[in-house]
Amino acid sequence: MSLKRHVLLVEDNVELGQTLGQVLRRAGFGVSVASDFRLALQVLEAPHPLDLMLTDIVMPRSVNGLALSRMARMRRPDLKVIYITGFDIPEAEKEAFGPVLRKPVDGAALVTEIERALAG
Repeated sequence: MSLKRHVLLVEDNVELGQTLGQVLRRAGFGVSVASDFRLALQVLEAPHPLDLMLTDIVMPRSVNGLALSRMARMRRPDLKVIYITGFDIPEAEKEAFGPVLRKPVDGAALVTEIERALAG
């Protein structure tokens, strides 16, 4: 199976990051997993192709996903971003951020949302 695209998954919950990474790999995506913004920046600064970043919004003791997405787009202006969160986000804010998926994230819905973002 050839890889469709490469996704950077930023999730501070290591178990959830591993689970979502497996879902994405089974769907044919290449996946880099980072548990905090420092590791995510290392991936973003590497020379390999990267099509989309899937990031948690709230990460304790760390730069949050919104700030990380701004840093990411400074390095890779065309990078697509999808957010995930366990917190309620008002609809108006969701529209301002971009796609926001609520935890627990359904694997099929996640893959569909990523494919939609990459197609658009």
